[in-house]
Amino acid sequence: MFNQEGVCMKIRVLILVGFMVVAGILTSMYAQVASQEAPTRRPDVIFVPTPEDVVAAMLQVANVTKDDIVYDLGCGDGRIPVAAASKYGARAVCIDIDPQRIKEANENVAKNNVADRVRVMNADLFATDISEATVVTLYLLPSLNVKLIPTLQKMKPGTRIVSHAFDMGGCEPEKNLDVDGRSIYFWTVPMKCKD
Repeated sequence: MFNQEGVCMKIRVLILVGFMVVAGILTSMYAQVASQEAPTRRPDVIFVPTPEDVVAAMLQVANVTKDDIVYDLGCGDGRIPVAAASKYGARAVCIDIDPQRIKEANENVAKNNVADRVRVMNADLFATDISEATVVTLYLLPSLNVKLIPTLQKMKPGTRIVSHAFDMGGCEPEKNLDVDGRSIYFWTVPMKCKD
C-alpha cells in the first residue's frame, strides 16, 4: 500500500538536506573569498582623523578637478575621497587595511551620496596597484612615506602627491603649507629626491 505521508516526509527531508548542503558550500566559498581579499596584518598606524580644514587645503594644493582620480592611502573614515568627490566631482579610491575604518568609510560614502564616485578597498596599500591615480593623499608616518617613494616615483609624470604632517625624507617638497599649525607637503612626480 502506498504511504503518501511517508513519501512527503522523505521529500521534505531531502529538500532540507539539499538546502543545508548548498548553504554549507556557499558559506565555505564566501569564507575563502573573504580570506583572499581581506589583508591579515595589523595597520601600520593608528587612525587620527585629518581635520576638515586640512582636507580642504590638501585637495586645493593638489588642484583637484572632476578629471582626477584621487587615491587616499590609509583612508581612515574616507573623508578625503568623499570631499574630493562631493566638492570637486573627482573619482576617488579609499584604501585601508583596518576593517573598522573600511566600515566607517563605506558609511561616510553612503551618507554623502558619492558611491558612484568613490570606491572603498580593504587592502594593503603597499600591495595595491595605485597606478591610475592622478592625485595621492597620505597621512602616514615618515618611515611609511619613505617606503612608498619607489612606488610613487613610478607613477605617471604629473601625478600629484600630498601628505598631511609628514614629509618624505630626502624628497624635497615643491610646497609646504601651514594650516592652523599643521603641515601639508606637496610633490609632483617625478619627485626631486636625494639618493
